[in-house]
Amino acid sequence: MKEEIIIAGFGGQGVLSMGKILAYAGLMHDLEVTWMPAYGPEQRGGTANVTVILSDSSISSPIVDSYDTAVILNQQSLDKFERKVKPGGTLLYDPYGIHHAPTRTDINIVPVEAMLKSVELKNAKTYNMILLGALLAKRPIVPVEAVIKGLRKTLPERHHHLIPLNEQAIEAGMKLVE
Repeated sequence: MKEEIIIAGFGGQGVLSMGKILAYAGLMHDLEVTWMPAYGPEQRGGTANVTVILSDSSISSPIVDSYDTAVILNQQSLDKFERKVKPGGTLLYDPYGIHHAPTRTDINIVPVEAMLKSVELKNAKTYNMILLGALLAKRPIVPVEAVIKGLRKTLPERHHHLIPLNEQAIEAGMKLVE
């Protein structure tokens, strides 16, 4: 098993955090992992993306030019990465802020109303965890328990009281795409 994932959006949307939590979840699940962030100097509001590769065997390079899965959070990222999803791959995207929906017919396209769900949960900071839940529902590459362990590892201890809220957001994201 090898899964090459790109998560892309604006800085401040939790793109890098989502990738880091997913990478730690892979480690907690005894997988080989790479995590490679890319962002402009204006972290908040500028474009940001992260490539995460999870594999049960050695990973030769963290650099890839096509992906099994893409999680897209804005139009600019959709324009850039839609064509880089491998045929038969999966593209999850939040339609909020997307003006031109994905058009490819050779990939699985999954709209995830994450922004609306985060408003419903009354916490905008759950946005990325809702998307992570949707990703795990469509591509169960690591178990949710490993993601929770990854959260404990990546969140500073002073924020551990937010783990139940993040768990709720992951479950909500999973239900959005069932």
